[in-house]
Amino acid sequence: MPRVPLRADWPDLDDEVLLDIRMSDLPLTLEGMMAGRIAQLREELEARELQLPLHFYLSDEWFTPDGSTSIAIPFYLAHPRLEKLEEAQMLEVEGGEPEWCLRILRHEAGHAIDNAFRLRLRRQRRAVFGLPSKPYPEFYTPKPYSKSYVLHLDAWYAQSHPDEDFAETFAVWLTPTSEWRQRYTGWPAFKKLEYMDALMRSLRGRPPRVVQPEEVDPIPRLRTTLRQHYRTKRRHYGVDYPNFYDRDLRRLFSEAPEFAANITAAQFIARIRRPVRRLVSGWTGIYQYTIDQVLEAMVTRCRELKLRLAVPEDQARQEFAVLLTVQAMNYLHSGGHRLFL
Repeated sequence: MPRVPLRADWPDLDDEVLLDIRMSDLPLTLEGMMAGRIAQLREELEARELQLPLHFYLSDEWFTPDGSTSIAIPFYLAHPRLEKLEEAQMLEVEGGEPEWCLRILRHEAGHAIDNAFRLRLRRQRRAVFGLPSKPYPEFYTPKPYSKSYVLHLDAWYAQSHPDEDFAETFAVWLTPTSEWRQRYTGWPAFKKLEYMDALMRSLRGRPPRVVQPEEVDPIPRLRTTLRQHYRTKRRHYGVDYPNFYDRDLRRLFSEAPEFAANITAAQFIARIRRPVRRLVSGWTGIYQYTIDQVLEAMVTRCRELKLRLAVPEDQARQEFAVLLTVQAMNYLHSGGHRLFL
């Protein structure tokens, strides 16, 4: 029996009702804000005289299907109500801000042009960036201070796989304001950018070898509900290993009698939770939802230990941000940071 179409006022539904709607039933199009951002990407490619026949469609996340010239855009960017739901469920909206969205679009265009011209088959491309056949890892351990890779998306994403290194380098090269010749002078990554510049110049005005507007997992075919989608997504970005922070927490908090009149450590963390989460996410590139899980574990441990604030609040704010950053980086380096591919 076919589902009854959503009523016209579906954006007015509260979250609990909205979460039980199937993704395939959402009446979404790539108009509005996304149309303007896609148009800007096309203009940037045209300015470089690159003939890249991109096809865009809505899916459940950002990705470029293997071998395709299509780019999947997450459904929540097609409607402000769904952006609001995404933020409520995941604490942030990946690609929600115009410049953030364009950074991701340029990255995905790097994958698409790699596919369109079969660049991964070229010997020099493989020599510069590594073998595309290298298996994608479930986790990766970045080197934050490495100058062998460009910095574009968060979490040192270029270091995760040769194909991501290629796409990130392309994105930096394409960005009109990147000034890569000045910024990357003296870096080993500069040679990758020079190669990319020469490679893209050689493709000017040339028709692509592959035009494959394939749609993998388009929204109309996704029968899962929004609730199921977010349950899976939160599990993907959640903290899945035990962690104890006793020694670090006791640098700022204490259960000693002389601090009994101070606010509890759990209350203090709750007070600064949102700003410190955003700050550390900006520093590390780790998903805010993951950092929030670390914060929740810290709050639980503080309650178990009956800790209270033991230093001035201003000092505690600064030092707690550093503590959380260290824990987040430990999580990333320990293999807990999942790739978003």
